[in-house]
Amino acid sequence: MADIVRPEVRSRMMSAIRGKNTSPEMLIRRLLHREGFRYRLHIRSLPGKPDLVFSALRAVIFVHGCYWHGHDCPAFKLPQTNRVFWRAKLMGNRRRDQQAIKSLSSQGWRVLVVWECATRGLSEIESRKLLRRISAWLKSGDGFLEIRS
Repeated sequence: MADIVRPEVRSRMMSAIRGKNTSPEMLIRRLLHREGFRYRLHIRSLPGKPDLVFSALRAVIFVHGCYWHGHDCPAFKLPQTNRVFWRAKLMGNRRRDQQAIKSLSSQGWRVLVVWECATRGLSEIESRKLLRRISAWLKSGDGFLEIRS
């Protein structure tokens, strides 16, 4: 299927998408802040620039968008146009994610990955469940956790 907008318009639209302060990230931040957790944001000196950094707990959280990180869930669909480019782009993102996690772990950091699909359309009860799961991980000392839908 052909794209419904001109290539220059699509390019402008895609370049406007940012990697910081996304809706899923803001949801996680609000939930944790309300619970009393304090964190720093996007520390450049750490591999992968984690979205949230809990220095005292030696823990970081990445909030990954399902599309940009090639998650294997219903929210991800490889574009129909320029598939070779997008497949290479998304595989590169996945490789960088894995390398960042490996590097952080080797430096003694605990890593949590929350996928965008786990934050979509949550009721108040589901939000509390997600918060309890993240909070329990932060307090536990466990090394790695991935939360998906």
